[in-house]
Amino acid sequence: MLYVQNNIFKMDSFELNKIIAAILMVALLVIGLGKITDLVFHVKKPENPGYKIEVESSSISSGESQATKIVEEIDIAAIMAQGDIASGEKIFKKCVACHSINSGGANKIGPALYNVVGRKVGSVADYKYSKALASYDKDWTFEELNGFLKKPASYIKGTKMSYAGLRKEKDRASIIKYLNQNSDSPKPLP
Repeated sequence: MLYVQNNIFKMDSFELNKIIAAILMVALLVIGLGKITDLVFHVKKPENPGYKIEVESSSISSGESQATKIVEEIDIAAIMAQGDIASGEKIFKKCVACHSINSGGANKIGPALYNVVGRKVGSVADYKYSKALASYDKDWTFEELNGFLKKPASYIKGTKMSYAGLRKEKDRASIIKYLNQNSDSPKPLP
């Protein structure tokens, strides 16, 4: 029972015990029902969880890479038409922490990028590339740069470059135009 004494509600210890007992009974009932349902409804788990996905063999020859096939399917001229050098210079500020763009610039965490467009991948002499980039036997064309800058780790598996990439085509085109401009002999745009 509740007693009002000096405007303070006081509860009889018997009433308090009943409330605590009710809470404990509900908790025990919930736990007990969970245990009983586990015993009644036994679920057999599979030995190998998940589904096996069958992959058809690709028509790509052993000399071609997956990246090459993807590059052939894009229209690089349309992508490059979206970019502009001024935007590329602004976007490149994200890259300055790891790369230099000046003529004769030193390597940082990443290699110097002056004259990168048209240069062989992994060819800066005084920079230690990952095995993936060192063995990637191609040149940095507009198409290769576009694919690499989209998501470096997916484009060339095993690269050390941890940058997430540029999702927007306009941003990639702007960076590529800016890189192309920072060269002794800029390549003609597609």
